[in-house]
Amino acid sequence: MTIRLLIVDDDPLVRAGLALMLGGAEDIEIVGEGADGAEVPALVERHAPDVVLMDIRMPRVDGLTAIERLRAGSGAPEVVVLTTFHADEQVLRALRAGAAGFVLKDTPPAEIVTAVRRVAAGDPVLSPAVTRQLMSHVAGRPQEPPRRATATERLALLADREREVAVAVGQGRSNAEIATALYMSVPTVKTHVSRILAKLGLNNRVQIALLVHDAGLVDLHEGGHDA
Repeated sequence: MTIRLLIVDDDPLVRAGLALMLGGAEDIEIVGEGADGAEVPALVERHAPDVVLMDIRMPRVDGLTAIERLRAGSGAPEVVVLTTFHADEQVLRALRAGAAGFVLKDTPPAEIVTAVRRVAAGDPVLSPAVTRQLMSHVAGRPQEPPRRATATERLALLADREREVAVAVGQGRSNAEIATALYMSVPTVKTHVSRILAKLGLNNRVQIALLVHDAGLVDLHEGGHDA
């Protein structure tokens, strides 16, 4: 399958470099380029990309606003955020809005290609280790009462076993680690994660982790290590 990719960045040199690098992959087709988040809706409608690789900081309409507008609609493409920081507040907001992950601008070319392929296949491009780093970044900050109440109410929709899996995801555990800790098979863990995403209307594991954190259910010190 050919992956249709849209690149959005206000720096023409960055766009050119990404197009050259990603266009060299046999299974990726660069269908369009944009210089600002304001252009994204029209570009998506015109080119129907599978994945949008988008800078988070742009002068008029930033990547965060563009993601929120894009993901609010049905049938939206997946979004990978381009950033210079691992745990910037805007990255966290982008993930809450539905971005499938992020890549640093100094990421090796082969890893960016892999990230695009993974997102196109439905996998978030955040390892358990990066999930833990993001959770650590927001840990310790007082949660807004409305956000905690909303998160608690949403998690109440889950069955007990699904809730246990959700908390483990929030601790940054991998599927293998969750399977070991909860005495279930990896395929069963994957099934639970899929059900959690469907029940809560979420896009990826990181949104599960953020929701669990908002509800005050995660203890980062109990998190696992990468398998």
